[in-house]
Amino acid sequence: MKAQFAGSALLPTHWGNFSIHGFEDIENEKEHVALTIGKLDNQTPVLCRIHSECLTGDCLFSLRCDCGSQLQTAMETIAKEGRGIILYLRQEGRGIGLLNKIKAYGLQDSGADTVEANVQLGFEPDNREYQICKPIFDYFKINTLKVMTNNPRKLKALKEMGITVSEIVPLRVKKNPYNESYLAAKVKKLGHIE
Repeated sequence: MKAQFAGSALLPTHWGNFSIHGFEDIENEKEHVALTIGKLDNQTPVLCRIHSECLTGDCLFSLRCDCGSQLQTAMETIAKEGRGIILYLRQEGRGIGLLNKIKAYGLQDSGADTVEANVQLGFEPDNREYQICKPIFDYFKINTLKVMTNNPRKLKALKEMGITVSEIVPLRVKKNPYNESYLAAKVKKLGHIE
């Protein structure tokens, strides 16, 4: 899998001044970004969040998921550390796309959990792929990470890429009446860290 670097710019945020770097996945023409702070050398493990796009959670502040809270926590934590990277991957709805995600929400409104909804629409419970991370990490010459995640699939994918994970940093967010069953399904059916 190849990622072509497109360009970089400063990205001031509420938490700190990041740099934003654009990459194009040559095979499927998807555009991904990396947010970085500090010097990303391999002398010590780099704090990292691999985050899949979630328009409803990241931009529209939905309470149905934990995505927006996880992204904000990751940005704040990395800014406080003064060094790290966030890969923002364009694979909405665990890889099923925005419109199918809205359909899945409708099925969840009728009683399906997040995994059942994806399956009822003809998808795997999680269609995301992480191979595009490797050429982006290679661009920054990163091979050892402290990963902010609750998802064992990400850890497995990183290991298969030859990336060393020196530490797992769980991302815990507050439960609310709208995301309680969603979070429970991710733990029970997808093996996420609680």
